[in-house]
Amino acid sequence: MANDYYELLGVDRDASEEEIKRAYRRLARQLHPDANGGDTEAEARFKEVTVAYETLRDPERRRRYDTFGPDGAGGPGGMGDVFGAGIGDLFDAFFGGGAGRFGGGRHAEPRRGEDVEVVLDLRFEEAVFGVERSVTWRGPVTCATCGGSGARPGTSPTTCPDCQGTGQVRRVRQSILGQMVTTVPCARCRGLGEVVSSPCPDCRGEGRRTAERSETVKVPPGVDDGTTLRVSGAGAPPPRGGLPGDLYVHLRVSPHERFERSGTDLLTRVHVAFTQAALGAELDIETLDGTETVSIAPGTQSGRVLKLRGRGVPFMRGRGRGDLHVEIVVDTPTGLDKHQEQLLRELARLRGEKVATSEGGLFSRIRSSLG
Repeated sequence: MANDYYELLGVDRDASEEEIKRAYRRLARQLHPDANGGDTEAEARFKEVTVAYETLRDPERRRRYDTFGPDGAGGPGGMGDVFGAGIGDLFDAFFGGGAGRFGGGRHAEPRRGEDVEVVLDLRFEEAVFGVERSVTWRGPVTCATCGGSGARPGTSPTTCPDCQGTGQVRRVRQSILGQMVTTVPCARCRGLGEVVSSPCPDCRGEGRRTAERSETVKVPPGVDDGTTLRVSGAGAPPPRGGLPGDLYVHLRVSPHERFERSGTDLLTRVHVAFTQAALGAELDIETLDGTETVSIAPGTQSGRVLKLRGRGVPFMRGRGRGDLHVEIVVDTPTGLDKHQEQLLRELARLRGEKVATSEGGLFSRIRSSLG
């Protein structure tokens, strides 16, 4: 056998797993004994490329091969192993993944119902702190008359005579590998393995009916607009028994009039008088948890942000909460009476700040000069 497995498969040493698989499939089509009329040389090379593939397809064995060579790689060493772990890839090489395994007789797997999707509208606070809400939709439910069997009360489904209850039938075809057997769902019982001779009059043998359904959904704290919750097994039941699908709840969160959200942090804006900003003050701030008192330092400028730790949105994974950021907006006073204006002018004089005259400013002076 050639020493270099990569050379056998015709790939580079840094080839990906998919590239190695494609190379093996191509060589398997060319070299398989049934495709070469008993050519012993082709059979020997087929064994070699199969051993190479089985070694390089496994990351650990490939690492050992790259380090120690063929003796250190371990793994398959003969034709008996060709029809072991690599049999699926060998079938893929000839049939593109569409063929089944030899034999049959496998029982039908439980059928699964459809998934259901609904939209749930939440208030801002409900998304932040979590809530239990009920969602309602119209869809399939298990028929109460027959209990989901599809058979008229007093009767039962019987084993399908075509598939003998397996839900599958075998088809035989000839290939270069010889006689191949594939399995397909049984057309008579639709893969269920049972047939209903006397259908239920209410569901007509379907085992389910359409009705209004509801489900209580537990919304965890910290969800955001666009979050989707999955409730396992709360979807639609399949026809005539099996596993129900899942319920997917898409959350739509209404915006808040005072708070904006950024991840787990919240932002709110608080307006303060310019005297409060200049001299400092104690203010009551509304948070989602209630009213809190914060200190405004003297000389606070508009745009300054105060941080209230732990007053934001709860973390969905783990403990703790984000923060509440309070942006200060300093309001300029308007509608001053004469006394208030005089006080401000005196303050401006003392601070050496130029202000408009009391006669109305620039436009008043222009009108006076024109008069």
